[in-house]
This record gives sequence, structure tokens and C-alpha cells, in this order.
Amino acid sequence: MHGKQGCLECHGGDGTATEKEQAHIDMRREPIAAEACGKCHDETEHDADSLHSTLRGYDTILQQRASEETWPHIEEAFGNHCESCHTSCGQCHVSQPTNLGGGLTAGHEFKKIPPMNRTCTACHGSRVDMEYKGKNEGIPPDIHWNQGGMPCFACHTADEMHGNLDFEAADRYDGSPMPDCTSSECHADITDDGTVESHDSNHLSTMSCQTCHAADYKNCYSCHVQKSEKDVPYFKIEPSVLGLKIGYNPRQSEERPWKWVILRHVPVDPDSFEYYGLDLLPNFDALPTWAYATPHTTQLRAPQAETCNSCHGNPDVFLTTDDLLPYETEANKNVVVEEADIPAPIK
Repeated sequence: MHGKQGCLECHGGDGTATEKEQAHIDMRREPIAAEACGKCHDETEHDADSLHSTLRGYDTILQQRASEETWPHIEEAFGNHCESCHTSCGQCHVSQPTNLGGGLTAGHEFKKIPPMNRTCTACHGSRVDMEYKGKNEGIPPDIHWNQGGMPCFACHTADEMHGNLDFEAADRYDGSPMPDCTSSECHADITDDGTVESHDSNHLSTMSCQTCHAADYKNCYSCHVQKSEKDVPYFKIEPSVLGLKIGYNPRQSEERPWKWVILRHVPVDPDSFEYYGLDLLPNFDALPTWAYATPHTTQLRAPQAETCNSCHGNPDVFLTTDDLLPYETEANKNVVVEEADIPAPIK
């Protein structure tokens, strides 16, 4: 069907030219969604404002740590080191994303459902792919992959991918949880009446599903962006650490009412952007470095839920001050758990 449209319909150029150079004037490597795809596909209506296209989630977070004076420097760094991660319609449905080297996935055949390994987990590889498929040493695959081989789109809808929501998302955790384990047809039988062991009102109202059902996941530390002597952008990051920490919910709201959630360490410190200027994150403490997380390591019964006292009375599974680096104590004061607040052992 797309072949009938002809190359110029999507990529532009001069179809009357007889010379290569003239034919390629104004040619677009990446067709503009609204001009090319949007003529036939309504789902592109909000693509230009979707998180995949704009990477707005990064802006949302960085702006809270930066200031009006330092933001231009952060924007420069973002353009050099982060912006290439955005996607377009073609970078999912025809080729690999540019930041992965591009390359058509199946000739120039358009795929209604993108090949997961060449697009979704190719981009989201270092955490999601490794976690979901059990590639981290000693950590089993996510049960959804291990037992059913469920692809990404089994849980993540096309509307979510294309930004076709009833609001403009500020980041990936804006709005109601997507996917929502218990409201879907998958786990609709999970209610708070206690008919399923440990799924009583006290547990379900105070803990996110991942608190009990996530296995260890990757935590990253201290990313620093720089440029080489040849002006090539690159970044350095400290070795990642596998682990799991339960803490107070930093995003508590009507949509996420739980007291206890899983927290993941994110790779930022006060000097992450020092190459572009000093003290560019003057409001570093505005957000925790142990952030709300939904890791792709779901297990029927994760280690912290093997018995009641795998969690109750066990400080090892909770985020405490001993887990914090000196520069992040203030940033995490609202998510760290004092020893006195750890649920008492069950006798």
C-alpha cells in the first residue's frame, strides 16, 4: 500500500529532475508525521507532542533541578547528548531508531506492529531488555516474558506509544498508571477482600504491586556528559548495581495512592553537567535520586515476599540513610525510611 504512494509522497524531492543532485533537493530522510503519515493515520494526531517525539520527560525532571539562569546550558547539553534518542513514525515502523545506527528492519516494508527487538528493547535495552528477558546474572526473566513471551505491546497500548491520551503527559508517570495490573483483564480477579493470600485491603491500598512482585533491578549512578577532543559528545557513568529498595512513595496521588513503592537510583549528581558550566543544578535537592520505579522484573513471588518476615522487620529491603551517598541525603529525605518506621515482624 505504501509503495503505491511513491517515494516523493513521504520523502519529498523533485520528481521532475533528471539529475541526482536536483532530484534530492529538499528531500527528507525522516518524513514529517503530520505531512506524510497523518494524511491516512489518525493516530499521528498527537505524535508531535508525544513523549517519544519530544523527550519532554527529561525536560520535566531537569527543569526542576536547574534554574532559569542555568537552563540554557542544560539545553545545550541535552541537544548534544540526549536529543538523538527521540523517535519518529518511521524509526519504529520501518527502521531502527537513528541513535541505534538506523537501518531498515525488513527492507522498506512497513510494519504495523514494530519488531520488538529492533525497536522497543533496542532503545530501552540497558534496563528494560536486560530485566525483562532475564539477562542480568542471577535474576530470572520477568514472568510475563518467561511464561508467555509477552511482547511490549501486550501491556503498552498504541495510544500510550503515540501520545493519544486525554492530556499532554509531562513524563511517563503522569496520569493514571499504564498499564494498570489490576484494572486490566489480566488480573481483574485481584481484589482487596483477601481471597488471594496477602492481597487484603491493607496491602493493596498501601503498596504498589511491584513492592511485592519485583525482583532485583538495575540502579545507576553518577552520569557525566562531556565532549572528546574531536568534539564528539559522550558520557561516563559509574558501574550499575543490582538491588531492590522499598521506600516512601514520592509521587503519591489519587492515581498512585500507595505509601510503599519500589525506588530506583537514577544516574544524576550535582556535577552531571559540569562540562557545560559550574553549579548548573542549583535545585538538585528538589527531587529524590531514588525515584519511583516500575521495573520489568515481575515474579509471582519475589524474594521480599517469600514470607511475611522477608519484608516485615527486614531493614535490608528498605531504603535507609545507610544507602545514601553524602550529596543526596537532603534530596531523599521524603523517601528514605527510618528504622522505627519499618513494619514490625509478624509473630
